[in-house]
Amino acid sequence: MANLIAQNTDVLVYSRNPALVEQLAKDRYRFGVKLHDRVRVINDLERVAGECQLIFPIVPSNNFRSMMRSVTKYLEPAHVLIHGTKGLDVTGIHLDDIPKKGISRRQLHTMTDVIKEESVVVRVGALTGPNLAQELLEGQPSASVVASKFDEVIARAQLVLASPQLHVFETYDLLGAELAGVLKNVIALGSGILEGHGLGKNIQAMLITRGLHEMVYFGRALGSENRAFFGTAGIGDLIATATSQKSRNYTFGHRLGKGEKLAEVAATSQELAEGVRTLMITRHLARNLRLRVPITEMLYRIVFEDFPVDEAMNYLITYPYEVDVDFL
Repeated sequence: MANLIAQNTDVLVYSRNPALVEQLAKDRYRFGVKLHDRVRVINDLERVAGECQLIFPIVPSNNFRSMMRSVTKYLEPAHVLIHGTKGLDVTGIHLDDIPKKGISRRQLHTMTDVIKEESVVVRVGALTGPNLAQELLEGQPSASVVASKFDEVIARAQLVLASPQLHVFETYDLLGAELAGVLKNVIALGSGILEGHGLGKNIQAMLITRGLHEMVYFGRALGSENRAFFGTAGIGDLIATATSQKSRNYTFGHRLGKGEKLAEVAATSQELAEGVRTLMITRHLARNLRLRVPITEMLYRIVFEDFPVDEAMNYLITYPYEVDVDFL
């Protein structure tokens, strides 16, 4: 994202690792990609907030609230924050305790909720859509969606993001866009499991399309509109994430489908795929809300309870779906 934004303006990137800051100042390469000349990496949140009115917080969801707490004392109402984190925040319970205690709607927060709860910032937004990191690093063309209730947030995001490499769409359905970006990670995880298990494209297509249904139902239950799920932030991101080996969630699921255990895959991955964390949260939230989400239920059993993939697929094939599309 820093390299993309640097096509239009100067960029400061914060790293909490001073050694990494020093290294990047010398060799200017990260993940094998050269940093744009207009990108500077620093270890000073106060300087970031002091020099930048527009800030893009993009960290894993399990670290998002602590990150906001570390920067909030430097933020003012004049700042604009547009997050790019596709995950959920849970309060009042540790993730490991959710299977025993369950989770309620009031304990669940989007990243926008966290920004508002932890800072004085009012003008917030979300950056979502099919943003496979490796393809962006390779300079391949893509599209993103900026979601916000504020015209100014959308306009400023488009000003710094739009380029020959990236087309930027807009939506006012902030909650729908956030939830679409979160929930598709679970379906991408499942798609990878099917591929890794040696199953074909027919059943993968069924999982993706019926998975979209579950995404919409979850969205409705959590208070969002349907619109974002059928655009670039929903279907677009779902297709990219659920079919590409460059997707962390897809490749994580692919290894599970080949027979590796969750602990083994997690221990040898750079970070836990957001889909795994989201699956834990949404399955138990669905139980609390009494939602019929058979794909989420089966994926939970496969990932966390070692349920056989073939038995799960047999359950889904024989599940009494009646109407193909019932939410339009």
